[in-house]
Amino acid sequence: MSACKPTEPQDRRRFHQEHTEQALSEALRLLAQREAMGPRWLAWVATELYHLKPSAFANMVRRELERLNTADRQFGQASKELH
Repeated sequence: MSACKPTEPQDRRRFHQEHTEQALSEALRLLAQREAMGPRWLAWVATELYHLKPSAFANMVRRELERLNTADRQFGQASKELH
């Protein structure tokens, strides 16, 4: 992961392109712990996100978590309703 903070639009775009897969992987790692941690999961995720650097990467992971969580709620619920 890059230690520099992307400031220019081109730098931000390159940063996002270079770290998209890593952000998705990190979000999936965090989501994989949700069931095992139960009600402690949300506080744990907040701590994990706080420790990610740079903040631009932490924000990418947070957005991936939101996207995956929304998809899980929409499609997970639809799947349960079909069965």
